[in-house]
Amino acid sequence: MRLLVAFAVIYFISISPVFAENTASTIATPIPAIESPLASKSLLLDISLIGQNKLVAVGQHGHILLSSDGEKWQQANVPVQVTLTSVFFLNEQLGWAVGHDATILHSQDGGLNWQVQQYLPLLQKPLFDIYFKDAQQGVAVGAYGQVFRSNDGGNTWQSEFHQEFLLADDIDYLNELKAEDEAGYLDEIAFILPHFNGLVQDGDSLFLLGETGLLAKSEDFGTTWQQFDAFYQGSFFSLARTKKGNVLVAGLRGHVFRNKDDNSHWDEVPTDTTALLNDIVFANDQRIFILGNNGMLLVSTDDGESFSKRPQQDGKTLIAGVWFKGKLIAVSDVGVKVVDLSQE
Repeated sequence: MRLLVAFAVIYFISISPVFAENTASTIATPIPAIESPLASKSLLLDISLIGQNKLVAVGQHGHILLSSDGEKWQQANVPVQVTLTSVFFLNEQLGWAVGHDATILHSQDGGLNWQVQQYLPLLQKPLFDIYFKDAQQGVAVGAYGQVFRSNDGGNTWQSEFHQEFLLADDIDYLNELKAEDEAGYLDEIAFILPHFNGLVQDGDSLFLLGETGLLAKSEDFGTTWQQFDAFYQGSFFSLARTKKGNVLVAGLRGHVFRNKDDNSHWDEVPTDTTALLNDIVFANDQRIFILGNNGMLLVSTDDGESFSKRPQQDGKTLIAGVWFKGKLIAVSDVGVKVVDLSQE
């Protein structure tokens, strides 16, 4: 998953405008990203496949980079300089990226050029992930329980508040507050939910990962959620289904859990590390990699029943990765890295 940052919060709701208005009632215009020859060596927070033969990576200063070999990178035309945290491509042409200031970007040409679909600087909250099930229906999630939904390809976005993640006492309190003080209610719901860190589509189900042990599943594309019974109180950042059909989830302090045969029980998998674990990546053979902070790399060859450590010598944080043309390619605080697997 992505690096978490400290930020101040000003609650701002927008149903459909592309740009948020500032206090002077003028349009807040984003500043386009600057072309930089060192963009591929700067902080990058996500990397993804576009089809089978192209990569896209996103990160700070609005950098979006494209590559067909994982070595040479072309910078895309991006209309914002905000830090971008996640990128998703539905097919070889249609893609979306999200980031700080509740920014949502869209590309229709395979990532070469991007347009702003949402930019809310007054909100001062980052989005952490986005997923589209088809060319029309998409969901974006982020800090303090932000959820934005689109049913028209991202032309308009609607804000959602999912109180099913609250305790019963909290729900009663909010209902009373809403009846007595609408402004106070809006202020309260801006902070009360945990961070939503990631979305993972698995067949007809959509998983939501978050802080304070939040792990939930939806069968209606996130309209309603069924939360798993708590089995860990830390944050989750990555979830994936193995080739044998089991589910792995990874997060804070080296914690990895495995769910076998879609039952209700999650078994903890020993990792012998306390590093924050960011992303789960599958090779095209039996290997499973988990990427972590401080150069931590975990490797499994038994469908996630056990992992061995393969820490990278440079100690750089491995934030997200993909298996591409026989290589594990990751993004980090020093840009794109081809991960050294020579110890295997």
